[in-house]
Amino acid sequence: MKKNFKMPDTYIIIFFVVLFSAFLTYVVPVGSFDMHKVSYVTDSGVAKTRVVPVPGSFHFELNTKGEPLKKGVPFFAPGGNIGISNYVFEGIVSGDKWGTAVGIIAFILITGGSFGIILRTKAVEAGILHMIKKTKGSEFLLLPLVFVLFSLGGAVFGMGEEAIPFAMILIPIVVGMGYDSITGILICYISTQIGFATSWMNPFSVAIAQGVAGIPVLSGAMFRIVMWVFFTGFGVVYTMRYAKRVKENPQSSIAYESDAEFREDFNEDEQEEIPFKFGHKLVLLVLVLGMAWIIYGVVGFGYYIPEIATQFVIMGVVAGIIGVIFKLNNMCANDIAISFRKGAEELVGAAIIVGMAKGIVLVLGGTDAGNPTVLNTVLNYVAEGLHGMPAAISAWVMYIFQSCFNFFVVSGSGQAALTMPIMAPLSDLVGVPRQVAVLAFQLGDGFTNLIVPTSGILMAILGIAKIDWGKWAKYQIKFQLLLFLFGSLFVIGGVLINYQ
Repeated sequence: MKKNFKMPDTYIIIFFVVLFSAFLTYVVPVGSFDMHKVSYVTDSGVAKTRVVPVPGSFHFELNTKGEPLKKGVPFFAPGGNIGISNYVFEGIVSGDKWGTAVGIIAFILITGGSFGIILRTKAVEAGILHMIKKTKGSEFLLLPLVFVLFSLGGAVFGMGEEAIPFAMILIPIVVGMGYDSITGILICYISTQIGFATSWMNPFSVAIAQGVAGIPVLSGAMFRIVMWVFFTGFGVVYTMRYAKRVKENPQSSIAYESDAEFREDFNEDEQEEIPFKFGHKLVLLVLVLGMAWIIYGVVGFGYYIPEIATQFVIMGVVAGIIGVIFKLNNMCANDIAISFRKGAEELVGAAIIVGMAKGIVLVLGGTDAGNPTVLNTVLNYVAEGLHGMPAAISAWVMYIFQSCFNFFVVSGSGQAALTMPIMAPLSDLVGVPRQVAVLAFQLGDGFTNLIVPTSGILMAILGIAKIDWGKWAKYQIKFQLLLFLFGSLFVIGGVLINYQ
């Protein structure tokens, strides 16, 4: 009698990763680096400083016997300290309003609530039905256009968290067009991370990594532009082939069952023949203007999580007022509050996952290079292991390491600050151009954002799409291997042409 294997829930997967991380703290000694300040100039000409590790300064924390110390994490830790059983709470409350984890959690809940109001007006559904009737099948051409625009957003201003609200809009749209939520994720998130990984001017990864590595900021742009064109083109072709296959056979999608709610909502709206009223147009106008305001704020003024979340609150409230005035979907004033609450409720699961994933890093001791942690020891082991290897192989190993290390430090700027001070001088010793060391970092950091469960943005978008991470990983692994193959060719090729 056959037994069907059922993929574990994301919460279960993270729990076992936490246990494995805790095991490492008992077998791997902790160590730290001496720290110093480095200066670099941003692409806008602003001089900044960052505290980074001093190359070659790694040292183990010693116990009373003078031996390397292994700080095994306890099962329970009082006083706000980290224990195995504390990982959920400590992960959720870690960070600040500018990022992981509490900032992203708040951002997810607020944008979810705001879109709950917008969706309550039925403006999105009415707009989808109207667009499908007008395009009459040519909507297939919208997919590559959106993919390229979002990839450009990832390349130019490091689009990441901004993809979350777009996913709330685009996923129901593409499902309504006859595709699936995977297609929606491809065009609004996969695209941004391809742009992020191959960028020639991303201020949150390339600029910081180059500044820390001591090479001119935004140098080597032409090679990276060619790389961006290649990977974006590859992503478009992959997306179009996948979308065509799903359109022809919807049940072939791993998201077919989880997309049922989206399809049912769309079919109900189609049967109701929702008229596209003036009020609906006003709500969509608010949505478009709001998105434009966000992009303008991010590019022109450096808006981030706090500002963007507030902008969505404004958009949601204005859309709700329009819905009440024009009686869209029979809305009343109380429906604004009720819809906000329901919208936030739908993303509570995704928000909790963000905190749980952050708990993995906390169990390992955090990402501060100046404090004794397991991650610092791993970083030093890899650096020492590269000595004596051929330059091309060393660069490839750097790429593999950065890809793996991104599981623990998903922040592009954080990973750059932690690894580049070690990898940059090390690259000189093994004959790898520093520009290639930066390339290995950005490709390893960006591409693995598409699969690691510690990425809060990915888990939030999967929550929106109602797709379990296990299913996503099973689908994504093939695409990830292709990206890794092509990424390896660019890294090795950079060494062979002496990319400076």
